[in-house]
Amino acid sequence: MEIINKVAQSGLVEFNLEDYYPKGDRILFDIKAHLFQEIILREKDFREFVKNENWNKYENKFVAITCTADAVVPTWAYMLLATALKPFVKKIVFGDLKLLETILFHEALSKINPNDYSGKRVVIKGCSKLPVPQSAYVELTGILRPVAQSIMYGEACSTVPIYKKKLADEE
Repeated sequence: MEIINKVAQSGLVEFNLEDYYPKGDRILFDIKAHLFQEIILREKDFREFVKNENWNKYENKFVAITCTADAVVPTWAYMLLATALKPFVKKIVFGDLKLLETILFHEALSKINPNDYSGKRVVIKGCSKLPVPQSAYVELTGILRPVAQSIMYGEACSTVPIYKKKLADEE
């Protein structure tokens, strides 16, 4: 008896968001540690820190800068950090690690050619070993919806239907 792989014959195209996961360490740079009593930014001390810090340790890393203390941090302080970090890091954002991940995936997914999925039945792989943010699934759905015949979520053998183009759809 011959075993037939019906999934392979189904014409489904699997899209694995893990393939778009930008490789590299993620670092949260919390300015709180550089505040006087965790509430006040002293300009002279902060500028001295930025001048003397070994920024090489951030080489090829993705960095999110933030302040988790309940303090008023002037905008220029974040700008000064960005200026110091920029020559070393792959990417720097203002915000937390979740926002960093969202931005990294947004940039990666913006390189997709939607026409590659025109008229296709696409399964967006659900389970992943890497931390893929939910925002990436939403963004990918927005990219594929105008061109794909159908969009499903999960695994080829067990999918949840998300979208199916109707004959009258002009998108």
